[in-house]
Amino acid sequence: MRLSDLQTKNIVSMDNGKNIGNIIDVKINEKGMIDALVIEQNRNMLSFLNREGEMYIDWKDIEKIGEDVILVRTHY
Repeated sequence: MRLSDLQTKNIVSMDNGKNIGNIIDVKINEKGMIDALVIEQNRNMLSFLNREGEMYIDWKDIEKIGEDVILVRTHY
C-alpha cells in the first residue's frame, strides 16, 4: 500500500467514533518500517484560532485499514 492510498482514507477513533483528521505524513524507523501516522487534526473555529498542530497515531494503535476508513484506538 502506498502513502497516497492511506491519505485518501478517513481516520476514525474507535473510542468515540469521531473523525480525527487527515494523514499528512508517516514516521519511519531506522529499519524502514512505519512507526506512526502523522495526522493534521480536524479544525473547528476554536482550533483554527488556536492551532493545535500535528498529532501522531502509533502504528500499533491501528485496528483496521478498510476501503474508506482507518480505525484507530485513541488514548487521549
